[in-house]
Amino acid sequence: MTTQTIETTRFAQAGHVAPTPRLAARWTGVGYLALFALAIFANFFVREGLVVTGDAAATFANIAESETLFRFGLLAFLVVFILDVAIAWGLHLVFQSVSRQVSQVAAWFRLVYTVFLGVAVIFFFTALELVGDAGHLSAFAQGQLEAQVTLAVNAFNYTWLIGLVAFGFHLAVISYLMFRSGVVSRILATLIAVAGAAYVADTTAHTLLANYADYADAFLAMVAIPSVIAELWFAIWLLRGGLAGRSKG
Repeated sequence: MTTQTIETTRFAQAGHVAPTPRLAARWTGVGYLALFALAIFANFFVREGLVVTGDAAATFANIAESETLFRFGLLAFLVVFILDVAIAWGLHLVFQSVSRQVSQVAAWFRLVYTVFLGVAVIFFFTALELVGDAGHLSAFAQGQLEAQVTLAVNAFNYTWLIGLVAFGFHLAVISYLMFRSGVVSRILATLIAVAGAAYVADTTAHTLLANYADYADAFLAMVAIPSVIAELWFAIWLLRGGLAGRSKG
């Protein structure tokens, strides 16, 4: 009897029903698709749409004029924060048959990323407070408020960037588990690894390049293209049952 079977039996004897790998994969896939949609909305439609790089006044005005949209973006990030915890657990259930220890490492890397995302969201709350609170509006000059909102938004970005290093390593470990399983498409596993490396490279570039803004579009494409393709494909693979589906697609 395997360790996994023993643990499943004990779980059942305790009055609980352990999810099968196929069920865990499918629920994780649903969570991944929801996260995918929410993250695109929060990051590209809200954060990228309202924040104007290098223009504190425009950023302040955009958030003030679109406060409801900003709040929905904030809510979307909060839901992503919760979903990431559930997905970390779900992926551990999916890949523990390949290697329990390595799947735990993958889960821990994703949870570390999730903690940084949660901390980053605090700075969005700060920006919202600075824009909408009457006490702040009367206590500071307009230029000071605009500068503080920009600092809060930048703090969100930098905290998230640090977290994305852990997320990149999470994807690298998941890619290793895919290769080791022998039943996952090698193309998908490679794309997951490439996406993970792109996240790490982007944060490294942010750290080392004083003129990162000159290359921002190139780095965005470098991260977005493999991550969107790989993670969407990954979500579909999970919906098909993951390893339990024994699918090369």
